[in-house]
Amino acid sequence: MGEAGFVETGDFRVAAVVLAAGSSRRLGEPKQLLPFRGATLLDATLDRVRSFGLSQTIVALGGAAPEVRETVDLTGCCVVDSVHHTEGCSSSIVAALAAIDAAADGFLLFLGDQPDVASSTVEALLTATATEIAVVGYRNGAGHPFWFARSVFDALRGLHGDKAVWKLLESGLFESATVAVDADVPLDVDTRDDYDRLLAAEASRSEISWHADDRR
Repeated sequence: MGEAGFVETGDFRVAAVVLAAGSSRRLGEPKQLLPFRGATLLDATLDRVRSFGLSQTIVALGGAAPEVRETVDLTGCCVVDSVHHTEGCSSSIVAALAAIDAAADGFLLFLGDQPDVASSTVEALLTATATEIAVVGYRNGAGHPFWFARSVFDALRGLHGDKAVWKLLESGLFESATVAVDADVPLDVDTRDDYDRLLAAEASRSEISWHADDRR
């Protein structure tokens, strides 16, 4: 493994599931379609996930699905409809499970509103695929992406609600691991303040990059 696009799994296949079905009630508009990096927030997330070179990318849509299909570049993605998305993200995971390639050994679970997951984080998480469930241990807490082996799929199909995957992780029913990375939890967007913070962080990165280029 190396840079983004690094996955060399051989006979071991890892799918990506991107949760993008939320109704954005706290934000007041579809967060999937918020302007970001010249396109939309979901475009930025999908671009990042595609760069990891996983065997399959599945996107679960629900709230604003027609507008997302019309606006977001879903090239190379298997799109599933989470018809019960208002009941929590577990319903979106259940919808995605049916679309995972039968040859896949498991999947990484990403949030559709979290565009800055680092390639080094995914690379570190993939070292834990011998376990059944793995989560990233950031400097300021645990967070996505998650790893789920195929042996966990039946349990995932029985989940309900928003925090059910965390409860499954904490249940002790499956072999699990926390993979430590030297970074903070990447920003995600639930409120207008979250979006403002994401834009501010992006502007700061752009300014740093501009000054670095100017010094060359």
